[in-house]
Amino acid sequence: MAASSAPSPLYVVYQQHWDFSATTLTTVFAVYVLGMIAALLVLGSLSDHLGRRPVLLSAITLEAASMALFLVADSVSLLLAARLVQGIATGAAMTALGAALADLNPTHAPHRAGVVTGAAPTFGLGLGALGCGFLVEYGPHPTRLVYVLLLAGLVLAAAVVAALPETSLRRPGAARSLQPRLKVAPHLRADLLRLVPILVASWALGGLYLSLGPSVAVGLFGLSSHVVGGLVVTLLTVPACLTAIALRGWPVARTLALGAGLLLAGTVVALTGVEEDSLLTAALGTVVAGVGFGASSLASFGTLARMAAPSERGELFSVAFVISYLSFSVPAVVAGIATTHTGLHETSVAYAATVAFLAALALLAQWLRARRTPERPATCPQT
Repeated sequence: MAASSAPSPLYVVYQQHWDFSATTLTTVFAVYVLGMIAALLVLGSLSDHLGRRPVLLSAITLEAASMALFLVADSVSLLLAARLVQGIATGAAMTALGAALADLNPTHAPHRAGVVTGAAPTFGLGLGALGCGFLVEYGPHPTRLVYVLLLAGLVLAAAVVAALPETSLRRPGAARSLQPRLKVAPHLRADLLRLVPILVASWALGGLYLSLGPSVAVGLFGLSSHVVGGLVVTLLTVPACLTAIALRGWPVARTLALGAGLLLAGTVVALTGVEEDSLLTAALGTVVAGVGFGASSLASFGTLARMAAPSERGELFSVAFVISYLSFSVPAVVAGIATTHTGLHETSVAYAATVAFLAALALLAQWLRARRTPERPATCPQT
């Protein structure tokens, strides 16, 4: 996930070097998500058949290939190719990682897989964006060095995965599982459906920050430092990570309600900062929304990690990630097109207002669910 967010502070640099529009910028962002969704649809349940380790090692190899493409990229076409390959690699890895964490979950700490699945991706997103921002601002070769370091990290990751025990037995049907499909076991559908509003609201907000966040810092607040471009993403993702760890023992209904409420409040505060040209207010709103993002991820993915049998986990995580990343990408592409035609300020305001509306819907959905179903004492990842 650090590799997937590393290009965010560089988008402004690429845009200056190659003189492309905001529409092209968000298209580069969306191509990554397109590759990820394709991988989720085709490869999502492959680790249920071949085992977690072979799929993870293949995904790491493909991610390394994308880093090589970034290193030699000298045009938008190569940048698009690198992001597409990276999206496929990340999509293949995410479901296998989520399923492997659930498989490895120790009985004495039943919450651990959900906490890691909720916290690690947001921490990685923040680490990649902020680390790249520092390297671009202060290091040599701003469009190359970060990818060399990430490539070295992937070599280390491959060695670690190779040493891990296999957690899923091989079973027949691997070739048949490659048919593109979205499938959830009937007894899991109602629980997944209840999570859709909060998944859409939180990941749509994440898409705004990772695609246009650095551009907003430069274009609306006049902050030219690339560190600030990375910090925009980090202000959202690091609070999300810390929140997922801090709230791991909370009941799921309370955590979902808190996540939706803080997403709504934080987005409104950040929007106020943009309207009043107040950097401090916008930053405060981002942090509050990040806490809401973390609570939402904890409750959502913690629930997914615990409610499915091992043979169902790959497919279930595939569907959940498809919902999340469609929410992550489609609004961002629309925002890029709108920015080209109507301007960055108007687009940012409209996008933030839409996210606030979605968060309000998620809060309402959780309130209605709580009225119909009394909350059980189980904690987030145990529900």
